[in-house]
Amino acid sequence: MKVKVIGSHLCPDTLYALSKLKDKNANIDFANLSASFSALKDYLHVRENNALYDAVREAEGIGIPFFEIEDGTKTLDLNVVLNRL
Repeated sequence: MKVKVIGSHLCPDTLYALSKLKDKNANIDFANLSASFSALKDYLHVRENNALYDAVREAEGIGIPFFEIEDGTKTLDLNVVLNRL
């Protein structure tokens, strides 16, 4: 299953998620916010326009890693993704 992951190689939660997804043989499309302005731009669009991020914005958090499963499911919860693999 293909999983888009938006995060940063500087973020321990992102690195952990990528490791777990690799263990499950997921087809990972990783957008690294720390290395790509286009990835950052795409992420900011998601973060600013998705109700999934309401609590993150209120807490002044970043909200990574972000996951989008090939069926269109968007989540911040790694377990949601792992349970679908």
